[in-house]
Amino acid sequence: MTAAESTITTDERGVQLERIFNASPALVWQAWTEAEHFARWYGPEGFTVPTCEFDFRVGGEYTLVMRSPDGWEMRNYGVFKEIVPLERFVATMSADMHGETTLTVALEDLGDGRTRLTMRQDGWPDPQMAEGAGGGWSQALEKLARELTKSG
Repeated sequence: MTAAESTITTDERGVQLERIFNASPALVWQAWTEAEHFARWYGPEGFTVPTCEFDFRVGGEYTLVMRSPDGWEMRNYGVFKEIVPLERFVATMSADMHGETTLTVALEDLGDGRTRLTMRQDGWPDPQMAEGAGGGWSQALEKLARELTKSG
């Protein structure tokens, strides 16, 4: 897998993505856990995040609003359940159009300034929703790669 590739797998109720970034785990962690950084890359291509609030601690809540190019908005919200700094976090994720899912993000230091990100989102009501989420996440991770290039 090169830095520009993501692998996506879906199953009955979940989606998993893996991607290698040419950035340190600290930089990738910051991009995921600090609202001002997260808002720069989250969402599919063309989407923006006009509202992004994080209380990044176990039990802390977050809220974000994702806006499509035509102005349609979707609110996402959840609670941080587990945090292992620079390695892993688990959060619930709910949205206006689906129930609660569980998001797990894990980072692995590959050395040479590279990081493997493994992200899993479980609890989708059906496989089609998981597959759609995988497509959106893949686009978001591409945006993240571009953002990390600017930050690095």
